[in-house]
Amino acid sequence: MSMSGIYGRADRDESIATIHAALDAGVTLVDTGDFYGMGHNELLLAEALAGRPRDEVVISVKFGAQRGPDATWLGYDARPAAVKTAAAYSLQRLRSDHIDIYRPARLDRRVPIEETVGAIAELVQAGYVRHIGLSEVGPETIRRAAAVHPICDLQIEYSLISRGIESAILPTCRDLEVAITAYGVLSRGLISGHYRADGDAAAGDMRGRMPRFGGENLRHNLALVEELRAVADDKGAAVAQIAIAWVRSRGEDIVPLIGARRRDQLDEALGALELELSAEDLERIEQAVPRGAARGDRYGAPQMADLDSEQG
Repeated sequence: MSMSGIYGRADRDESIATIHAALDAGVTLVDTGDFYGMGHNELLLAEALAGRPRDEVVISVKFGAQRGPDATWLGYDARPAAVKTAAAYSLQRLRSDHIDIYRPARLDRRVPIEETVGAIAELVQAGYVRHIGLSEVGPETIRRAAAVHPICDLQIEYSLISRGIESAILPTCRDLEVAITAYGVLSRGLISGHYRADGDAAAGDMRGRMPRFGGENLRHNLALVEELRAVADDKGAAVAQIAIAWVRSRGEDIVPLIGARRRDQLDEALGALELELSAEDLERIEQAVPRGAARGDRYGAPQMADLDSEQG
């Protein structure tokens, strides 16, 4: 996502070099959405993956988000016909005969989840999709979806400062043997150790509209990062590595998604694989950033209302 204008302009050559570096380092999961740059991200991935064996990469695609030519947000469409049409376009842009994991980006409240998952199941049967995933949905929706077809994973925000899934969503997923693909493990850079309160947001950077990145909320949240930095310094690690390693420590069924758009960011993130957190380390991290310590919602009010995962 970060390679397609969501956080401001990205460099094409550096983006492709970063994808190549990730694959060369053994990364196998690549996550995208057909609405990331309105197809730009899928085309970029196709270019980056050209010449590599297709089955060495697991491509996860989100669909359903609707936007106008001026980037106006238009809602979601997960009707069966829309599901199959979106998949057809994604397959063309990705230059692939299949999508490894296909998932609706959000719950379309006008369409029963059974119908959406049923349409993807037909794509699985036809060989165009290999696995079905979900994104940002709550326990009831997960159970209803899993009753139609096995669900391989739920993609949802999970980090030191976004721990809402621990109450009901994570237990539901574990009961159904649904893995968690955790995005936002660095909370869009907020807890990376590099974000500055006095930094000017780039044009088009969506973080400027997020409550956690504004005013007193931002100052409070960056103070938490400084508490985390003390733990990182004692471990001889970067703050980002501590945050990623913490997510990894939550279970083997939780896979962190890393939003690196440059090779230096990727290198730092990969360093978290070598970092083992002891029980004492985990206790210090918990004291530095207690659950619920962050201020501000992760999205603005209209987007929060769209999240089935945040209801009830």
